[in-house]
Amino acid sequence: MSTTSHAHPSPAVEPLSLSQPRGIDQIVAGVSTSDGDGVKLTRVLHQPLQQRLDPYLMLDAFGSDNPGDYIGGFPSHPHRGFETVTYMISGRMRHRDSAGHEGLLSNGGVQWMTAGRGLVHSELPEQEEGLMEGFQLWLNLPAKDKMREPWYRDIQSPEIPEFVTPAGVHVRVIAGASHGVHGAVQREHTEPLYLDITLPPGAEFAQPLLDDRNALVYVFRESLYIGSAEIPTKRMAILANEPGSDGVVLRAPASNHSPARALLIAGKPLHEPIAQYGPFVMNTREQVTQAVHDFQHGKLG
Repeated sequence: MSTTSHAHPSPAVEPLSLSQPRGIDQIVAGVSTSDGDGVKLTRVLHQPLQQRLDPYLMLDAFGSDNPGDYIGGFPSHPHRGFETVTYMISGRMRHRDSAGHEGLLSNGGVQWMTAGRGLVHSELPEQEEGLMEGFQLWLNLPAKDKMREPWYRDIQSPEIPEFVTPAGVHVRVIAGASHGVHGAVQREHTEPLYLDITLPPGAEFAQPLLDDRNALVYVFRESLYIGSAEIPTKRMAILANEPGSDGVVLRAPASNHSPARALLIAGKPLHEPIAQYGPFVMNTREQVTQAVHDFQHGKLG
């Protein structure tokens, strides 16, 4: 796992050309909801899409400069059976968990937590005003790893590898690899790819993807084209799974007033049963019942 510090983007990399880029399967608007102590958010990837976007279980987007939308944060709550990846675009959030980990997540940083067999944690804002914006992604664990030892890592913004293409596209590589640049985190079974991509108006970016990977693009600044389809801001495009396809091409309309920005997230599906009850994600109902029992009897940390 890379722990190298990358304070500045690496030199420009040469653009790649793809022979059979993917199209879009569907565009999803997400559902407005609240979680924790009243934190307002948009659930972009929710339970009905879990099998389609396996190994990913959930993607929440939050963003507000109204403290009433976020100030309550996420008080102590349990997790078992998967990983949570919190990416802070703007703002400060304090993490504490029952395994003794504590860290401050701030602008551009990532918190990667493997709940494994279980822990109880809290995520509380360390700001009383200003913008808080970011994402939380849930990544499933294979059945054999669901009861593994919990693990946690704070990745500060300078530790996330970055590069710029000749077209001026800026890419932050949170997980996986892009254009020869390896991300801050690698995972063996799900092989997650997690990129934050900023495209100036008129710019294109190509990312190779194996055709068995499930993938999504979430646009959160301006709009983007994938093929002939335009994805508006605050929309998720689920990429089509096309045999023989070799990646995806993102293009920012020349008419955009400012750079477009999007997350590109892909992974290798586990093809295992998913049994979820709130913050517990296992393979069978019996395992979920056991998780609830363990939590009620103080066995999750």
